[in-house]
Amino acid sequence: MVALPSFAPFPEAPWKDHIVPDEWEVCLSNWIALVEAHLSLSEEQFTPFSCQDESTLTFLTCFMREVASGGTTLLGISQLARTLLRQCFILAARFLRTPSTPPPLLQWEFLADFSRLYLKRRTSALVGGAFRKPPVALSLNTLKKSLILALDSGLKGDLKTLEAQLKRLNHLIHASSDTAAFFLAGSDFLDGLIGCYKIMNPPLRKTIVTTAYLCLVGLTEGEYPKFSLLADQLYSLKAAAEGHEAGPLNANDSMVAELVTGTPILKQVGRRLEESDSSTTRTKSFIAALEGFKKPGGSAGPRKLVKRKIDKGKGTMTEDDEAMGEMRMHRMSYIFQIQDLFPELGSGFVSSLLDEYGDDTEQVVAHILEDSLPPHLASADRTEELSPERKRRKSRTVAPRPTPPQVPIRHNVFDDDKFDKLAVDLSDVHFGKRNPDNSADDVLNDRSSAPNKAAILSALSAFDADDDERDDTYDAADAGFVVNDGNTEDADDQKRKDANEEVLFRVYQSDPKIFDRDAVTRRSATRSKLKQETRMTDEAIEGWAVMLTRTPHQMRQLEMKYSALGSEQPALVSTAWRANSAGSGTEDNDVDSGGNGFRGGSHGRGRGRGRGRGGGRGGNVAGPSSDKDTENARRRKEAHKGSRANHNRRDQRAKKMARGGFAG
Repeated sequence: MVALPSFAPFPEAPWKDHIVPDEWEVCLSNWIALVEAHLSLSEEQFTPFSCQDESTLTFLTCFMREVASGGTTLLGISQLARTLLRQCFILAARFLRTPSTPPPLLQWEFLADFSRLYLKRRTSALVGGAFRKPPVALSLNTLKKSLILALDSGLKGDLKTLEAQLKRLNHLIHASSDTAAFFLAGSDFLDGLIGCYKIMNPPLRKTIVTTAYLCLVGLTEGEYPKFSLLADQLYSLKAAAEGHEAGPLNANDSMVAELVTGTPILKQVGRRLEESDSSTTRTKSFIAALEGFKKPGGSAGPRKLVKRKIDKGKGTMTEDDEAMGEMRMHRMSYIFQIQDLFPELGSGFVSSLLDEYGDDTEQVVAHILEDSLPPHLASADRTEELSPERKRRKSRTVAPRPTPPQVPIRHNVFDDDKFDKLAVDLSDVHFGKRNPDNSADDVLNDRSSAPNKAAILSALSAFDADDDERDDTYDAADAGFVVNDGNTEDADDQKRKDANEEVLFRVYQSDPKIFDRDAVTRRSATRSKLKQETRMTDEAIEGWAVMLTRTPHQMRQLEMKYSALGSEQPALVSTAWRANSAGSGTEDNDVDSGGNGFRGGSHGRGRGRGRGRGGGRGGNVAGPSSDKDTENARRRKEAHKGSRANHNRRDQRAKKMARGGFAG
């Protein structure tokens, strides 16, 4: 007795999305192994075991249904998916060829999914053989009755279920002509399609037209076409179209008009009738009558766009074309040179001359001037132009060409070194740090690789400090961003440096020779005094002068710093009033002194009115009352009030009253 594991049911599309790819590959492998195990059984073992195994039948029906509705992409794109698809077809074909085919595989749903999943040329014979078995006819009869009832119900029925069943049935009708003849036997099914088409449901209408077209074309296919049944159905279509045209509805809004306009049904039927020599006058008259129901402006299908080849002067390049492509530019330059001398000559004629004389422009010009051209060129049309047209050439066999030269090898500085020649000592090769355990202190304390002190000194002796000017563009002091952090020692040091710099600059302005580098100058009294003031050595003083002469911008900075204003602000002459040395302190004396003792005099500052407010430093009338100088100033002002600007108004008024004789 054969014992094989049971099939796991094929999952539905929503469940399949929850399976990870690795697990899906394992499932495919297991299914393939079980299918191949069933196929490897002999006929004596296959019939009693495989045909009775419910897990196998359940897997096969689920597989056909899910893959037919979801597409082969549901299986994936791996090699295992393609293998399972092929093996399932072989297993289903073996079941259908078996005399005792299991009933679940003889239902119209399985046959429709099987016809949809695989090509017609592979399934047509298998479905035709299964159609002769009673369960298939019983299943189709039940379907036909339910469809006729749903079509006659119209809007009262379930239109979505009707549309889904018709779409699924169309794949079976397309693969089996027997199924088409079964549904068109009688006029109930076709009349139901025509009546249900009146419902304004575009997807359903499209499905109904497709079903009618496949059923009618199916009558002309198969080993024994049923042309008599076809003629009856064409007559039914003609009668239905005439009845619809006579009614109140639009004549073009009928299933017959859409069928003969949107599908090539009439052409297909006419061609099949001619090929089988079964064409009759009755059938031809029905086809001619149905031609009259085509919609105006309609066609049997979308017009095929014929791609017309436009001659663009292109073609497969030959060896002549390659040579022409390389020589065209310089040939045109030769033609232009000759046409500059002879503008009346055409480019085609000049090209012929160049061909005759081997592209030698001098010979061409000489023969034109001497009129000694060959007879075939002398009689040629001298205004002929080059034709831009090129003949289209057929493709040629591309001969193998020699391998192009290799790209030159690039070289670098590491060529022919020890690594390149593989002559390096392996003890010198290391990855990363040579001694990864050493710390920074170990590296600094290791003096084995340190430079020799003698080498450093010899390098310094060879260095000439006067060789080049120092770039002090970004010196901190010159840039002006030195900040004193508040340290008093630094501040004192900076003041001392500024004082030394001022002394050196002023001495340098007075006599630059004091900074000469000779023994006489160093022993001079001026140099000794300068060293005492600045506490600098001769070398430092002379170096300061050298750097000053080398940096002109520093000279300008020092001039602006010490020449514009001195280190101390000069004393300003006071313009306030002061008592004279005689001690009189009178305003008359101040005026006589030339205006230097009061503000506002002729030589004083400001706007002055010729006399001051009095009181200078000897006293002020606005000062404190207890001050002796204030009292003296007030007495002086009261005594001399009448001598300036007629201030003694009381006495003057008395004089006026006396002259007029009026009482005071």
